[in-house]
Amino acid sequence: MSDQNLQLLPDYEQRILVLNDLEFIDESSRVQLKGKVACEVRIPGLTPQPLLICFQIHSADELVLTELILDNVLADYEPAEIVALLSAFVFQENTDTVPNLTKNLETGMATIIAISEKVNAVQTLHQVILSADDSNDFVSRPRFGLMEVVYEWARGMSFKNITNLTDVLEGTIVRVITRLDETCREVKNAARIVGDPELFTKMQTCQEMIKRDITAVASLYM
Repeated sequence: MSDQNLQLLPDYEQRILVLNDLEFIDESSRVQLKGKVACEVRIPGLTPQPLLICFQIHSADELVLTELILDNVLADYEPAEIVALLSAFVFQENTDTVPNLTKNLETGMATIIAISEKVNAVQTLHQVILSADDSNDFVSRPRFGLMEVVYEWARGMSFKNITNLTDVLEGTIVRVITRLDETCREVKNAARIVGDPELFTKMQTCQEMIKRDITAVASLYM
């Protein structure tokens, strides 16, 4: 209720307009299916409330990932390809290595970029100012640098061999795969909400494929 908090009101109202345009909420700020999914892929198990949804969606990435799920984009890909595509949501470090991608993965990458540009356009329209951490820029920021690594890891390649595919540090690779397991679990929960048993099963398979060997160890110091 303080003056300082009231300064955030215009930004809050602009974000509400973005969510409304993208159909995450309706005209009365009631949370729609998209809104429930968006909260699930960021904060699993938390029931969204109409006035809190803006704060539960921590960045524009949740909006992009939700569109990816509800547009049924992931249905066209095998589990190994899905985790490779989802790596774009958890990897944001510079790399000089250009990943060698299959045609399917290149198509998926282009789809993610197109969805992110659509979300960005709506946010720009409503003058939502994003910080560097909130930006969902999938073009200028490094996002797809570990797609080949994750894809080959999911297909069973040894950790020693996947490290030869990139200049990214080994610890970063382990951290990305660990975070990917969490992301897969959240997408699986989202699939349950939207009633998509095929995606639910695929995400379960994704988790089983990537959670092995060094990435399944609770601590690297054990």
